Amino acid sequence: MSDAALGPGAFGGWAGPTLPELAARWGASYRWLVTLAAMIGTVATILSATIVNVALPQVMGAFGIGQDHAQLISTAFLAAVTGTMLLNGWLVDSFGCRLTFAAAIAMFVAGSVVSGAAPNEGVLIVGRVLQGAAAGMVQPLGMQIIFQVFPPEKRGSAMGLYAVGVVLAPALGPTLGGVIVDGFGWRAVFFMGVPVALLGLALGLVFLPGPARDGVRRRFDGPGFVLLVTALLALLTGLASGQREGWASNRVMMELGLAAAAGIGFVLWELRTDAPMLNPRLFAVRGFACSAAVGLVYGAGLFGSTYLIPLFVQTIQGFSATRAGLLLMPAGLAMVVVFPIAGRLADRFSPPAPIATGLVLFGLSVWLMAGVGTDTPFWSFALWILVGRVGFGLAMPSMNAGGLRALPPRWVGQGSGAINFARQFGGALGVNLLSIHLERRTQFHSQALTATQEGGAATRELLRELERLLAGDGIAEGTRQAMAQDYLGQMILSQASMLAFRDTFLLVALACLAALVPVAIMRWGGRK
Repeated sequence: MSDAALGPGAFGGWAGPTLPELAARWGASYRWLVTLAAMIGTVATILSATIVNVALPQVMGAFGIGQDHAQLISTAFLAAVTGTMLLNGWLVDSFGCRLTFAAAIAMFVAGSVVSGAAPNEGVLIVGRVLQGAAAGMVQPLGMQIIFQVFPPEKRGSAMGLYAVGVVLAPALGPTLGGVIVDGFGWRAVFFMGVPVALLGLALGLVFLPGPARDGVRRRFDGPGFVLLVTALLALLTGLASGQREGWASNRVMMELGLAAAAGIGFVLWELRTDAPMLNPRLFAVRGFACSAAVGLVYGAGLFGSTYLIPLFVQTIQGFSATRAGLLLMPAGLAMVVVFPIAGRLADRFSPPAPIATGLVLFGLSVWLMAGVGTDTPFWSFALWILVGRVGFGLAMPSMNAGGLRALPPRWVGQGSGAINFARQFGGALGVNLLSIHLERRTQFHSQALTATQEGGAATRELLRELERLLAGDGIAEGTRQAMAQDYLGQMILSQASMLAFRDTFLLVALACLAALVPVAIMRWGGRK
């Protein structure tokens, strides 16, 4: 079958009316209706990015797995989003927004059912990959629609509305997930997004346009896609294996080497092919490159902190899943107010000012978290999180609109996918690297604290007191000594974990400080 036969015309009425036909049918309100349809689909799919975080302890208990396997449940979703996000341009050009959106939502519903009914962690990870692949196809679509239907002076406001779906959903995911886990069990969290997804599907079939033109289908960049997926899988697998296998082990060196080779091959191939999935020349445009660099850091900070915070309060402070999720609710609600305001600011001010302000606020937030302890009050922690999310909300519309505004019109479609790719890749990489840093710092502090306990008078007194209490319960002497030593080890591990969380939050703050460099280049370097 020829490429022409597989083009948009082959789908007949399923491809849907064109954008001008829909605009004429629905009038001036169409631009907001189509934005709403894309946003609801985004909410349904992106919600699943973080909703699983508060359910991880229950999943680990149900399947009898450790933290190294449980982490894959979160990173599999983010990696799949990153791997499929750049397919958006080819899918929309070939089949139109309507069919692309419908296929992605159907894939998401299938992935939700697989995840919720999974008999083991392997099937659950497959379901998460399906969910993430769907989210990767849907997320850039909304930005592309906004730039097609809104004039330049209104795009920032529309981007602010759309950003509610992109960022508010993962921010509120742990809140909703905690309530559902405690009330209905961990499997229910995977079914929560299905009704919203079906609503988005219905709206998308009505308001999203079909292909802009008939004719020969755009060629699929198969080699580029294979190289990209290989690089992502090898990189994330190598990083996940490093702590377990040893960073100098043959397996880890081979995986990271393969990631580097595939990544370099991807860039070289994209430079020479006439139909690139991601045109590296986009990053020669200074404004876009700076926005993408900041997006990488923001993605790592947002997804990384949303992973770390529920883990900290459940393992160190003993919060329930519901209470851990509620900790993020004030920040999520604040973003509902911030995003429309930030959208208007994006229309009135040049991008560097709102982006720099947002980075400072986000960095201040995680710097405050670097002082957390077992007795940190709930509302103090919630306020710190709120400050960071307000900063993110201020920066994101300007980051997106500013990056795409710097591109020529013919590159806007690829640019929307690329800037989302940068943020999502930052999220996947951030969760992975922060988990590694957390584990390494826990080991470091545990060894340091253990060394300080040897021969200490206070330690000997504590052990004697513990043995005295256990003797009162009739426990044999040998068992008393082992139980006292075990209790001391647990105390040391808990203290080491708290110190490691502090170090990890501080690392995120330093990353935000470093991200001010591309903002400065954007501000004083002008456009290239």
